Amino acid sequence: MNRLFGSAPKGPKPTLNSAIGNIDTRISSVDVKIASINAELQTYQAKMAKMRDGPGKSALKQKALKVLQRRKQYEAQRDQLQSQVWNMEQAQTMQDNLSGVMTTVDAMKTTQKELKKQYGKVDLDKIERMQDEMADLLDVGNEIQETLSRGYEVPDDVDEAELDAELEMLGAEMEAEGAGALDAGGVPDFMRDEVPDFIDEPPETSKVQEAAR
Repeated sequence: MNRLFGSAPKGPKPTLNSAIGNIDTRISSVDVKIASINAELQTYQAKMAKMRDGPGKSALKQKALKVLQRRKQYEAQRDQLQSQVWNMEQAQTMQDNLSGVMTTVDAMKTTQKELKKQYGKVDLDKIERMQDEMADLLDVGNEIQETLSRGYEVPDDVDEAELDAELEMLGAEMEAEGAGALDAGGVPDFMRDEVPDFIDEPPETSKVQEAAR
């Protein structure tokens, strides 16, 4: 038949989550049966409490014991199913952890490739040379700043009174030299000694005297 019509389509493969869901459904069904048995046992117990000892009570007790035995079987079945669910949940947790680890590893590999690609373009020797040159330039700049900021202070041993006296003496000498130059011809010495090469004719005395005044 399979040769003529082909194989039947395969359904999706079961997963841990679907298996856990199926077992949980079975556990719920067992819990319902156990609850029904508990209700039946309570009925038997109520009846036996009102009965006297005898064949009737013994027969009812045997029924209650069989029901109790059936409840224990259901409870054992429920415990097995719960153990299966626990094992599958542990496996699901391990699978989720492994998936997270693989995602982390893939991300680290991608990051490593990008870092190698970027750092491969960096010339460490060139960076070190640049750093050395920058350090030298900073040292030169500091020296220039120190030189420019150097103060020209008057020595501490110079007396200000002596400086004032010397300044007054220079002023008197300059006034005396100026008066003597004007009396000698009306032309100061710095204008009378030489005539610059770019002047064709020497200046007239009257004009020089007016300029000097």
